[in-house]
Amino acid sequence: MSHSDATLSTVCFDTIGQIAITVDDLPRAKHFYQNTLGMKFLFDAGLLAFLQCGAIRIMLSTPEKSEPRGGTILYYKVDDIQATYSALKQRGAEFLQEPHLIAKMPDHELWMAFLKDTEGNTVGIMSEVRN
Repeated sequence: MSHSDATLSTVCFDTIGQIAITVDDLPRAKHFYQNTLGMKFLFDAGLLAFLQCGAIRIMLSTPEKSEPRGGTILYYKVDDIQATYSALKQRGAEFLQEPHLIAKMPDHELWMAFLKDTEGNTVGIMSEVRN
């Protein structure tokens, strides 16, 4: 069995690592989630703000110009985003974005990729690559 075949048989989404929430006003939303709801602020990355809610990370973002406000994206944590991407492509998954670097932290890099489910919903995969 090749490495690709082994990866294909072991890909399983069993942990939600992040939920994206689209907001109109990022500073206002960040203040609400941090100060009103009591979530721990983690970091900003461009036009994104990340907070911790228990074991789940919350990502606040403003919509792209063509993207309607609202909607939620579930991000599944994977150990090896490149191997998972390859395995899912082999299974016929339609990717919107290949794995790409989102943010560099002192101890790790955050990588994400996006695909569509059969109903047109965006699904995220994410990996924290330790330095």
